[in-house]
Amino acid sequence: MFIRPGFAATRNLITDVPGLSVGHAEDERIGSGATVVLFDRPAVASIAVHGGAPGLRDCALLEPEMTVEKVDAITLSGGSVFGLDTMGGVVACLREAGRGFAVRDVNVPIVPGAVLFDLLNGGDKGWGREPVYWHIGYHAAAAAAAEFRLGSVGAGLGATTADLKGGLGSASDITSSGFLVGALVAVNALGQATIGDRPQFWAAPFEKGTEFGGLGWPATFDQGVPKIRIKGDTPENTTIGIVATDAALTKAQAKRLAVMAHDGMAQALRPAHAALDGDTIFSAATGTALEPPSLRDLTEIGALAAECMARAIARAIYEATPLPFDGALPSWKQKFGGG
Repeated sequence: MFIRPGFAATRNLITDVPGLSVGHAEDERIGSGATVVLFDRPAVASIAVHGGAPGLRDCALLEPEMTVEKVDAITLSGGSVFGLDTMGGVVACLREAGRGFAVRDVNVPIVPGAVLFDLLNGGDKGWGREPVYWHIGYHAAAAAAAEFRLGSVGAGLGATTADLKGGLGSASDITSSGFLVGALVAVNALGQATIGDRPQFWAAPFEKGTEFGGLGWPATFDQGVPKIRIKGDTPENTTIGIVATDAALTKAQAKRLAVMAHDGMAQALRPAHAALDGDTIFSAATGTALEPPSLRDLTEIGALAAECMARAIARAIYEATPLPFDGALPSWKQKFGGG
């Protein structure tokens, strides 16, 4: 066991995990955008898809039995099927930088990604023959840095939930042995992150300080609170996210990390993983930690990844701002007067 001396999650962002950076790009006119996690060096990665209607690109290679072990970046985007072009822009940016899987004298950037549905949020989607997402992806990758904004930015710009504006959230933590864990998520949920008509979040038990208002849970749960409220009966949803650690993981261990992280989605959203969702979580291991993780460490990394995911979901809603379109959903702060 090793203990990382003097560490504090100063950013409370996924970038507290060494070896990665995050970039956003948006198009305010269409009300959509993308977020890229860019790795300093190729990272071991995997995926767990628990929603019934996912939108993915180059994700089959993330399964443990597939040949390519590592990825250069992971992309989250709005735009539904049109947003799959985003990954092409990221690939182009990385190619210019000489990044990629070496095949003789050619480098092939490996950039899996997932999209969410934000085509009915009021923005102008009349982009013509060529959707704008390739350019959004390129600029998001070029903007990658340690510091980044939360709320209605990047892949969370056009996101919504059943009753409130969705958004982009992140959180981080450290295990008892010193391994760093972080989560990043774009919340475009079928259901709610808050409890009924109240301001409290389902993720309240996991909150650190007042990162999403410090309200805790309601004093009582009346009969009206547990009822399910959903956005509608069409696949207009999807919460997509990434969890990362500095531990050195195998691809199979990264797969288990992605599976465990979905617990946080279920703890923070009601409902989650439905037929009308595309709920997807990527996992990545930068391998910058000083020692390999034990089996106990792997369990704690997975448990903290779930907690970070729950906190990141609540932070996404808490930090969101409403879209400037007619009929746009209110933000949490607009509705409840926080911030």
